[in-house]
This record gives sequence, C-alpha cells and structure tokens, in this order.
Amino acid sequence: MILFCSLFKAQQTNVSVVKYEDLEKRIQQEKDKLLVVNFWSTTCRPCVKELPYFMDINAKYADNQKYKMILVSLDRLADKERVLKFIKNKNLTAEVLLLDDIKRMNTWIPRFEKDWDGNIPVTLFYKNGSKIHFNDGEMSKEDLEKTIKENLQ
Repeated sequence: MILFCSLFKAQQTNVSVVKYEDLEKRIQQEKDKLLVVNFWSTTCRPCVKELPYFMDINAKYADNQKYKMILVSLDRLADKERVLKFIKNKNLTAEVLLLDDIKRMNTWIPRFEKDWDGNIPVTLFYKNGSKIHFNDGEMSKEDLEKTIKENLQ
C-alpha cells in the first residue's frame, strides 16, 4: 500500500503549459542543482524509447537534493490530454512541462543551444544555472548516468 501511494503521489495529474521565457526562469530557479532537461514528444519514437532509461535514473537520484530532472514535451497544446495519458501509462515520475511555443522555435532553440537543429530528443545538463552538456539525439542509459555521475558533486 505504501509503494502504491508513493507512486501515485509521484505522478503528475496536470501538466504546466509554459512559454520559452517561463522555461528559462524555471531552469534558473534550479541553480543549486544538477538539472537534466530533456526535450521530447509523445510522437517521437527515439524519445519514447529513451524515456524508461530517464525514469530509471530519475528514481535512482530522486532523493539527492542536488539533482532534478525536467521533461519538456514539445507536443501541441491541443494534445495535452494525450500527454497526460502518456505520463500515466509510462509512469513518468520526473516533472513534465508542455512547451507551447512552436511558432517561436527559431528564436528559442538557439538560445538553448546554437548547435541544436530542432530535432528531438535533445538533453541539456545545467549546473549552477549554466549549461554544461548538450546531447543531440537519443541517449543511452549508460551515457545518461555517466554524465550525471561526472557532474553531480
């Protein structure tokens, strides 16, 4: 019963819809942590494939006060209910935000990473509010954990 309650508590029942500026502020709020920010979509096969690795790693470091993971969905606002169902069905325990700012992609993508061509999945790592690593494309569980271990002190 306790396990069920903790799993239930960990799952989101709503998804915050944000614009780029909101996401940028959210990243800056986590200055004291190693922050893992993954951009994904429910319709992106490589994104969906790597999410179980992200959830395994998120569970492993969940009690570490110096660690935080945010999953940024690039699904359309009209698909918010699908995103919520996906969170529940895939048991996503990291915080999920829906970035509703598609019309300005050419503005905010280079602000995150000048070498990002707009394809997903993409994972960014921040430490002390500064970007320390950019991973373009699918990430293996080993690479994800290695990057976290190297930067989580």
